[in-house]
Amino acid sequence: MSPTSPEATTADTEVIEILRELIRIDTTNDGTDAGPGEALAAEYVESLLAEAGLDTERFSTTSSKRQAVAARLPGSDPALPRLLLHGHLDVVPARASDWSVPPFSAEVIDDMVWGRGAVDMKDTDAMLLSLARSWSRSGLRTKRDLVFLFLPDEEAGGQHGSHWIVDHRPDILDGVSEGVSEVGGYSIQIPDGRRMYLIQTAEKGIAWMRILAEGQAGHGSLISPDNAVTEVAAAVSRIGAHRWPVQLSPTAHQMVEAISEAFGLELDLEDPDALMKQLGPVARFIGAGTRNITNPTMLEAGYKANVIPGEASAVIDGRFVPGGEREFFGEIDRLLGPNVRREFINRDVAMEAPYDVPLVDAMCAALDAEDPGCVVAPYILSAGTDAKAFSRLGVLGYGFSPLQLPPDLDFTALFHGVDERVPVDAVRFGVRVLDRFLRTQ
Repeated sequence: MSPTSPEATTADTEVIEILRELIRIDTTNDGTDAGPGEALAAEYVESLLAEAGLDTERFSTTSSKRQAVAARLPGSDPALPRLLLHGHLDVVPARASDWSVPPFSAEVIDDMVWGRGAVDMKDTDAMLLSLARSWSRSGLRTKRDLVFLFLPDEEAGGQHGSHWIVDHRPDILDGVSEGVSEVGGYSIQIPDGRRMYLIQTAEKGIAWMRILAEGQAGHGSLISPDNAVTEVAAAVSRIGAHRWPVQLSPTAHQMVEAISEAFGLELDLEDPDALMKQLGPVARFIGAGTRNITNPTMLEAGYKANVIPGEASAVIDGRFVPGGEREFFGEIDRLLGPNVRREFINRDVAMEAPYDVPLVDAMCAALDAEDPGCVVAPYILSAGTDAKAFSRLGVLGYGFSPLQLPPDLDFTALFHGVDERVPVDAVRFGVRVLDRFLRTQ
């Protein structure tokens, strides 16, 4: 293993404290009105970058509460396409009574940093910030310009963040060819004792849908063949019970082949329970990437026990695989039936970037330098990131936030979960890997 660079060593000394400071800023995004947290976090990020001498801009998007920060580290060859490094500052809500520790206290317990955002995605933000500061102070210049972008509102679809940037400040992304961000590069243990790292090269599309029915309002004691609640309930039942077939995109094919080879077995993609037994908790992410998914999440109807309401609605969280959008919506409309209609709450694209490219080769080399003999594979994310918005400008999106994790940590359950936490050593590992990867760009 080649020595750790002076820049990575310097970043290592402050990355955990930056992470803890970010967690202590409550940037909860419940999808309605913004609190002050996103703006406060943006101020903190701006101060860190400007203090280290980076060319930095903090600006509001849709309101003074929604703020973003952009910065640039110039490369040695301005003719090369730029590389975007982006992270979101908002987090999903956390109910304190459910947690073992206060969710915004950023306590360090059992060599882990605890708090909402520890893995989604303030750990990555802290890695990028600590490295940007260290590189800027040392005068390090990569070949390509590095564009840093820290955003609000990813957890609610990015209309106040990444999509706003694309619509109103595309100049920030001028010359950018690829973007690197969250939910990729974390390790899973394989049977021969080595670790496999999954690099995210694809994302499923998003379709958050409200389904609605209208019927004849009336007295609850009368015969009611035209009942909106019945129509919506039946549609929800059909959609929730529907078993979507396995449908593998090119990334999913590569993912399944690599994991099957590493584990020495044929994955049972038809049965989620069997897949869990084969792979353990990571099966949640792997299985969700191999088919469309529709989960009913909300129901709303009525206002009194003896009154038949004139309308009823429900919300469906739908996710479709790359290349499967048309078939997905065709099946949804069949399941809805003739008396229920749908409208979008949020709709965003599926995306897929190539795996066999120099950028990914550099990621693999950086991982192997820090964990010799490791296995690397692509995977498809069942959720979504800000990369969807940037794809509208032709930016290829990759998820690479490297973490070397303990084999007994159920990492996938920590995303949006209770007692979210990240190992201190995993974050420091990520700093070293990102340093090795990015200095080759």
